[in-house]
Amino acid sequence: MNTAPLIALYQPDDILAWEGASPITARQFLSDVLDCADRLPTATAVLNMAQDRYRFLTGFAAAILRRQVTLLPQSTAAKTLADIAARWPDCYCLTDGLDTPVRLPVFHITRGSAGAASGFMVPAIPLNQPVVVAFTSGTTGAPSANTKTWMALVNVAHATGACLGLGGATRPSIIATVPQQHMFGLEASIMLALQHGCAVYTGRPLFPADVRTALEQVPAPRILVTTPLHIKALVAHNAALPSIDRILSATAPLPKELACKAERAFQTQVHEIYGFAEAGSVAARRTTQENVWRPLDGISMAQEGENWVVRAAYLPKPVPVPDNISVHSDHTFTLHGRRTDQVNIAGHRASLSQLSQCLMEIAGVEDGVFFIPDEGGEAMTTRLIAFAVAPGKRIEDIRTALRSLIDPVFLPRPVFLVERLPRNATGKLTREALVKLADECRHNGHRGL
Repeated sequence: MNTAPLIALYQPDDILAWEGASPITARQFLSDVLDCADRLPTATAVLNMAQDRYRFLTGFAAAILRRQVTLLPQSTAAKTLADIAARWPDCYCLTDGLDTPVRLPVFHITRGSAGAASGFMVPAIPLNQPVVVAFTSGTTGAPSANTKTWMALVNVAHATGACLGLGGATRPSIIATVPQQHMFGLEASIMLALQHGCAVYTGRPLFPADVRTALEQVPAPRILVTTPLHIKALVAHNAALPSIDRILSATAPLPKELACKAERAFQTQVHEIYGFAEAGSVAARRTTQENVWRPLDGISMAQEGENWVVRAAYLPKPVPVPDNISVHSDHTFTLHGRRTDQVNIAGHRASLSQLSQCLMEIAGVEDGVFFIPDEGGEAMTTRLIAFAVAPGKRIEDIRTALRSLIDPVFLPRPVFLVERLPRNATGKLTREALVKLADECRHNGHRGL
């Protein structure tokens, strides 16, 4: 088979999306897609900035029918978008808003422009057709572009659905706090739904009250696609939520203790996805029950020299794993953190993410991160910086608490107390943003000890 359907398992009047509490059928969706495809500009690529998930989905599907690749930027900063646009000079911007942060031809996508067609013919998409270009997050340096075929997206959706136990007559509603422009957001809130006959919630709730409202607007069973940052907020606010069948988390390590709290608080199962833009989703686990990761169906890990690579039929070549991992005899693996995450001071080694987690465990610290201010190699001896969001706390309190949690050689100097960390839409902190924050703290005279 050289093609796969644009949408799978839907009957014409099945609900494909929820706009609030209002249903949108699969028949209406295909009508909207065909209408949009007829009106899209001629181009090779589109920067899909639509914030409404249904409008994004409509534009994404229409672009596929026009054989246009959708560019998924790692941020919406004007410079980032301008750099991407320069690499695809004939691309245009698809938006459901009035303003765009980059000078490009603009196509405004609207809802309800097409009446529901009487027929119902699902387009078949060539498996080898490139449909997405995803950019790395920029957490460790300059972003790189990674092209994804329809086969890659479909295979990941099927494998993820198998991990979550999707199948049968019951089709869950998928509510996501992550943007669809992020690779995990696209895979888990768009492709997972389309390939398993699920219903997409068109909004993007951010705060606990918004998540509760979104869950209340759609019928059970429900899947919440989110991040550790949002799970922490829901648990901290003792949010009273409607039933959730599954929580699917990614974009950052999820502490086991937090996963346990979420499962108890919301009477659900918490599953975690491991992946990276170069390969997409790679492995999964139920965080409360296992420490190791299980590769998704179709994924294998192979050692090449000192490094491990990911292999899959839909990847054009093996993709290096950016983390240090240990692969076990049963093909599961353990993560030890990003290679660029490792710091060596006076012969002592530690992971920045582990140090940051220790900082976050201190009572009163709402958010925090360790940061290396200068690029360095294996033998770096630079002092670390820590940023903490800790209302009512003193820097001395934080440093005293850290002394009991980490090796003294990794005590940060300075520690900056800030109102918030410059996290992006998926909760990540880019190196560029942290460098800027450090400069601002020094320039504004923030006292850091």
